[in-house]
Amino acid sequence: MSVSDTEEIAITHEEQSKDLGFFEKYLTLWVALCILIGILLSIYVPGISQAINSVTIGQISIPIGICLFLMMYPAMLNLQVSELKKLGKNPKPIILTIISNWLIAPFIGLLMARIFLQGYEQLIVAIILLSSSPCTAMVLVWGWMAKGNQEQNVVNTSLNTITIIFGYAPMVAFLTGIQNIPVDWILLLVSAFVFIGLPLLTGIISKRLLISAKDEDWFNKTYRPIVGKISIVALLTTLVVLFSMNGEVLIQNPDLLLLVSIPLLLGFLIVVGYNVLMTKLFRLKYREAVITVIIGSSSHFEIAIATAIAMYGIGSFAALGTTMGLFWEVPVMLSIVYLGKFLRKRGFWKS
Repeated sequence: MSVSDTEEIAITHEEQSKDLGFFEKYLTLWVALCILIGILLSIYVPGISQAINSVTIGQISIPIGICLFLMMYPAMLNLQVSELKKLGKNPKPIILTIISNWLIAPFIGLLMARIFLQGYEQLIVAIILLSSSPCTAMVLVWGWMAKGNQEQNVVNTSLNTITIIFGYAPMVAFLTGIQNIPVDWILLLVSAFVFIGLPLLTGIISKRLLISAKDEDWFNKTYRPIVGKISIVALLTTLVVLFSMNGEVLIQNPDLLLLVSIPLLLGFLIVVGYNVLMTKLFRLKYREAVITVIIGSSSHFEIAIATAIAMYGIGSFAALGTTMGLFWEVPVMLSIVYLGKFLRKRGFWKS
């Protein structure tokens, strides 16, 4: 048995043993509960928004800024620069994913927003923020569940972490410019640094220090799971605050959540269909194809939420719109996992 065969067996065994945690598995339910709790707080504790907004730096409240950082930091621990050396090993699925993330998904998002959200400028921006942010975190879990090529998954998420630093702000500015929506370039760049660059820098430094002090096994099996759970708690806390500050608006305009969900879901459907078709046309094997579809169809909702809050405030329609991206992301990604397994049984991709 060769070394590569041994590695393949080890990867397969890890995939079989990996599953969604309790919080991740029911994340859509927790989001729905946070929406309800936030709305109830806005009705019965109306002073909560003023209290949160009383401690701010610029347009970001310090409590929310801390939560947003804790949301982003665990995702940045996925960066493995050494894995990027493997890009030339099997570049076809990587290239297809990059094309989907940066050329297809953003423009599909803009098209859906223009069709369904005319007159709702901030909701259009929310769709742009979501569609311009390729995922770097939870796709690792979806890839495990689908039993895809985890080496490709790590390479792709590492590459996404790098490209999003340089590509996110320019893409958002370009798409909002097409729609003639004025965006503060400086604020957008500052948001990209604070919510992408700073967590990434902290992640790189802390990873090196902790591995030196402990070891890599402790870092991966103890530290990362802990900060991952903290990230989810921070995300849910942010959502409670988000909806507590928008409860009155939602009660008066309940149709807004449904309105922004239509372009989100249609955009997901189109991009997923495109990726499935491309992986078939380029004759990818199942393990590479399913990872390409998953990463090429996902969004980095944490970055989108953080940027929306920085640009428009926590009580804005833009922040609410990006939150609905989170709400639909989990069921959509789970559906892709099951779709991939179904297509595999039908022999859609090469075995």
